[in-house]
Amino acid sequence: MSLLTPDRLAAAVAAAGPRRHGRVLELRGLHVLLSGTDAAVGDLVEIEAPGRTVLAEVAASTLDGQVALPLASLTGVRVGARARSTGGPLTIPVGEALRGRVLDGLGRPVDGGPSLTHLPHVSVENDAPAALSRQRVDRQVGLGVRALDALVPCGRGQRMGIMAGSGVGKSTLLSMVARGSEAAISVIALVGERGREVREFVENDLGPEGLARSVVVVATSDAPPVERLRAAFTATRIAEHFRDQGEDVVLMMDSLTRVAMAQREIGLSAGEPPATRGYPPSVFALMPRLLERAGPAPVGSITGLYTVLVEGDDMQDPIGDTARSILDGHVVLSRRLATSGHYPSIDVLESVSRVAGTVSTPQQRADATDLRALLAAHRDVRELVEIGAYAPGSEPTADRALALMPLIDLFLRQGLDERDDTATTWDALHQLVGAA
Repeated sequence: MSLLTPDRLAAAVAAAGPRRHGRVLELRGLHVLLSGTDAAVGDLVEIEAPGRTVLAEVAASTLDGQVALPLASLTGVRVGARARSTGGPLTIPVGEALRGRVLDGLGRPVDGGPSLTHLPHVSVENDAPAALSRQRVDRQVGLGVRALDALVPCGRGQRMGIMAGSGVGKSTLLSMVARGSEAAISVIALVGERGREVREFVENDLGPEGLARSVVVVATSDAPPVERLRAAFTATRIAEHFRDQGEDVVLMMDSLTRVAMAQREIGLSAGEPPATRGYPPSVFALMPRLLERAGPAPVGSITGLYTVLVEGDDMQDPIGDTARSILDGHVVLSRRLATSGHYPSIDVLESVSRVAGTVSTPQQRADATDLRALLAAHRDVRELVEIGAYAPGSEPTADRALALMPLIDLFLRQGLDERDDTATTWDALHQLVGAA
């Protein structure tokens, strides 16, 4: 016979007590004004609709009532509909049983697998580790992509942005990392993705092997903006759970821009003034609150990879610019390389890792610097070579770059199913730069 613990007693008392119901006073845009509920900011409320219940999250409280943001369509809800507080914030399941599962933005399974109700549930809100309690980022984590591991090395607990326009290969690069990473578990958030692409990503790009050591959180483009926003925090909270167990987790989010767009919809609907390119101030307050939760902690780490969908391939896009100022490095994907069939389409010369000096040896840094110098020299003379105006012998570094370019190109290209460990990658780079 189980003991009656204080927690169980409190839950029983709450269940036996009377339920306080409120009413919907107003439906406007993306928010609902409620009256008569005892919900606090951050709590979930249930709003009655014909044949279903709509969940909403309280975002503000005024003298007139509570302002709530719906987590589903408001179709069928009318003024006067009953509403009641659930007594707490949104909670999601956490635990080892999440490995290999696909969840929606609210932490509910959508893959047809067994229920997760038996797992412990935690709030999606959490504090970032204190600055001075974080471990230093001083060990490289292999991502399984040669161009990244050798020329933009990523440390355990680093946060990296992947900047590109649409259709340049961001999702494909993430799938390569998910399958080739040295991390024991990956948490992947697909925010604002096309519904058609989700199954393709899970079954083709990720594959059974990648899915087996991953947790996938999905909120497609037709999901309510609150669910799209919450998907980012749900994935981060799941990653934090595994980190707190001592794991080195890789958190991949595609894309940070669509998270910002979801917050833009919410902010504008709530009456915030549009600022840079229509983004309200709350967007730029949200980004550090989300991104700072990744990184090293006293135990374990979260290595964050966030794709940024820049508008019109403009790397000075406001979301991209803000992300670069917060993150510990960025990878730029080139449309020119993608259209020429060069995958992954990483523009090495425009990509930077802010921890490269602490996660690589002096010899490794020298080899990477040598290859960057060769790529820069080739870029400077490429147009001259194409029109026949370059005279061999006029620039020794350029001559060496032109001679080695076929081998360099072969090193930087990589098939979707091809993977190398970090030791093999560094050895290959050393042999490459010493070839001539």
